[in-house]
Amino acid sequence: MSEHTAKHQSEARFEERFEPQVEIFDTTLRDGAQGEGIAFSVQDKIAVARALDELGVAWIEAGNPGSNPKDMEFFRLARDLGLQTAKLCAFGATRKKGVTPQEDTNVRSLLQAETEAVVLFGKSWDLHATEVLKVSLEENLAMIRETIAFFKDAGKTVIYDAEHFFDGWKANPDYAMTTLQTALEAGADRIVLCDTNGGTFPDVVQHCVKEVINLVAHSGVSALRGLIRGKESEEELRELAGKLVGIHAHDDAGMASANSVMAVQAGARHVQGTLVGFGERCGNAALAAIVPSLELKLNLRCLPEGRLERISELTRRVAEIANVAVPDGMPYVGSHAFAHKAGMHADGILKVRRSFEHVDPARVGNDRRFLMSEVGGRSAIAERAKKIDPAITKDHPVTAAVAARLKALEAEGWQFEGADASFELLVRRELGKYKPLFSIERYRVVSEHPSSDGATCSNAWVKVKVDGSTEIAAAEGDGPVNALDGALRRALERFYPELGRVRLSDYKVRVINGNDATAAKVRVLIESTDGESAWTTVGVSADIIDASRSALVDAIEYKLIHDIERRFKAYI
Repeated sequence: MSEHTAKHQSEARFEERFEPQVEIFDTTLRDGAQGEGIAFSVQDKIAVARALDELGVAWIEAGNPGSNPKDMEFFRLARDLGLQTAKLCAFGATRKKGVTPQEDTNVRSLLQAETEAVVLFGKSWDLHATEVLKVSLEENLAMIRETIAFFKDAGKTVIYDAEHFFDGWKANPDYAMTTLQTALEAGADRIVLCDTNGGTFPDVVQHCVKEVINLVAHSGVSALRGLIRGKESEEELRELAGKLVGIHAHDDAGMASANSVMAVQAGARHVQGTLVGFGERCGNAALAAIVPSLELKLNLRCLPEGRLERISELTRRVAEIANVAVPDGMPYVGSHAFAHKAGMHADGILKVRRSFEHVDPARVGNDRRFLMSEVGGRSAIAERAKKIDPAITKDHPVTAAVAARLKALEAEGWQFEGADASFELLVRRELGKYKPLFSIERYRVVSEHPSSDGATCSNAWVKVKVDGSTEIAAAEGDGPVNALDGALRRALERFYPELGRVRLSDYKVRVINGNDATAAKVRVLIESTDGESAWTTVGVSADIIDASRSALVDAIEYKLIHDIERRFKAYI
């Protein structure tokens, strides 16, 4: 048996095991790549595809092979990816005016991608047909019909994206619906209603989806006939028709998630978006926020068993590959999603979990966080401290000591609610479970203006000691903190090679008391990542370099302590 045959038999067996009630279609690699600041290499695209496959999405729209050589190279390499759950799609437009599909180079490029499915977008808004494409309404219908038929004759699954559908429906509903009827009659396997401009409200989405499902249910198209088992009732027929209808929402009015969920409640069973939510302008519908709602609130299966628990981890992985941060306030998967600060909230959570949480964070692979501040209360401190020592209670002496220390430090300008790693080290010190893994003997940071080479303008020199051994290292950087970070990690990598994977992913500075002008204390928050997890530390000083040094040291020690404990647990 060939490897190619074995792969497809494995996929067939998976399909027999799991058929989603709602198909999840991820377009991170196509629509997401159109977001500002997003640039994927071919290897990045492969890594994202693997992460999405691990999550268990049904479809991955991987790019437009006719638009650039990079996408075509990806499709060439992707033939050997061996995806287990997802199917790849190539994306392109209906044929150009005045040519046949066979004569259109962009159309032919979709065949060269050799994907099982192609995604075609066509115009639903008469304005776009006549004013953008400069074709008649009849020619636009012919472009839709002929291109879909071309790919069906080639044996492809065709997902038809009705671009600007909702704006088209508002302007000329009869013509917008006619474009869908044309796509269905040509053989489209899915028709997806696109809120391309992102300005539609949920009530309009609900109404349109119901109308489109009614159109599909009574169209007698071949795709629907393949689902009909016998004499279905009207309700059953509409339910089957919903399997052919999808939603593609943008977030320009802040409605993308709501519109996607409303479309599903109206009967659509195909949802498009990007996992993290980035994309054109204000972004696409964020699947990491939508999928948990569909599964946990509407009891509709979107992912294979056990995959939802990985959605936080895999969302962070995709964001890391894209070199962006998962928004802190992102529902379900953001760092703030299950964060509790008020003492009453923390106390309520500890007594009855659902009193201040709409779902269990473990169900989406996230963590409950109690933000450490003067308003947090001892219950929250004790709960956090239990992760280090399970014997800690609200009335434990260490809890009182940490609470007192916390209030004293916050009075000096420290803030731990956004610096979980530094807070954990504070607790370890109070528990007597902290031993410094290194010390900085001396360091020097010099900034040069203007710089001699026009590129780097700062350099740092650091001398560290680890178990009696010393190491000296230097580094250049784009600024003093960047240089200090590079020198410190370079010096320590001799003793701790795992630090080679750590990088600073975010850096924030806050002036604590502006009335002191340039003598004011500053608070520095640093977020670090090793590509798998992220953690935040804090430093405070009247010297911004020293505040940064304090936060950098905490970040490195937190990483090293957790690596040591993980290896110890694996050993025992």
